Amino acid sequence: MKKRSASTFFLAFLLVVVLAAAAACGSAWYWMHHTLRLPAERVDFVVDPGSSPRTVARILNGAGVPVWEDGFVWMARLTERDKLIKAGGYQAIQGDTPWRLLERLARGDMTMRQITFVEGWTYKQIRQALRENPDVKQTLGGVDDAEILRRLGSDAASMEGLIFPDTYVFSPGSTDFDLLRRAYQEGQRILARTWAERDPGVPLATPYEALILASIIEKETGDTSDRTRIGGVFANRLREGMPLQTDPTVIYGMGDSYQGRIRRRDLQTDTPWNTYTRPGLPPTPISSPGRAALLAAVRPAHHNFLYFVSRGNGTSEFSATLSDHNRNVSRYILGKDRAP
Repeated sequence: MKKRSASTFFLAFLLVVVLAAAAACGSAWYWMHHTLRLPAERVDFVVDPGSSPRTVARILNGAGVPVWEDGFVWMARLTERDKLIKAGGYQAIQGDTPWRLLERLARGDMTMRQITFVEGWTYKQIRQALRENPDVKQTLGGVDDAEILRRLGSDAASMEGLIFPDTYVFSPGSTDFDLLRRAYQEGQRILARTWAERDPGVPLATPYEALILASIIEKETGDTSDRTRIGGVFANRLREGMPLQTDPTVIYGMGDSYQGRIRRRDLQTDTPWNTYTRPGLPPTPISSPGRAALLAAVRPAHHNFLYFVSRGNGTSEFSATLSDHNRNVSRYILGKDRAP
């Protein structure tokens, strides 16, 4: 009788345990596949490198995605997804369940963003674009350009012109340095390839000189057909030992004092970038040139022009003599002797 009672008690206890385990498994399964209530249609969140499942759960809750922290941890560990979670930017989407979110993290299905550095932008403008992008993690606030150059492995004296202008796709949470490094490496790759395609007679000694000249061409015109001709004017002037006399370099040397107008005294005020007061190329680029400007610097048009002036419509008028140039200035800049 006692044995039967003990046996009955054990079976009853075992049944309770099994039922409790089944209920727990059922509850866990329900939680894993139950739709989360999100505060918006899509919620962005960033997982940092090395984040544990518990850290990820806290990040989700902090972003407004309500997940049970302990449940998320056990779900990740028991399914061995904890070893697969990848750092990057993600979105929780209306209709998601905890299991869907974990699967997305394990597959690395990140949301992507993009940032564009415009041809002709200065390095200052590029840094501002990085600072203003809410998806870029800021890490360079107290880092000077010399340290950035060291981290990039560059021996250039300035960051100007080294960041290639293009559109870069990235995951939210990428750092400002990550993006600078990508754009720098792309610029070095394109510069090396362009330099290898140079005209043997171009009056440039190094790829960096080509970058400097391209940055000037980039600022002088946005017209595709004029770029190589302007490159030819500068090549002719360098061969003749004539100063380049290009206003964008003067403006760059003026820095923040430039207020939209360039005066005679500005042309006469010496700075390292004033190509009216100093012969040859300035010491650094003045902007970030694109592919077309780089090609115009290393493969300029062959002609006898030494001067050009803007027509006011984005194109330029070219001339071989100073007298012709003065007539063009009178017509297009001073507004005299305009054709009817």
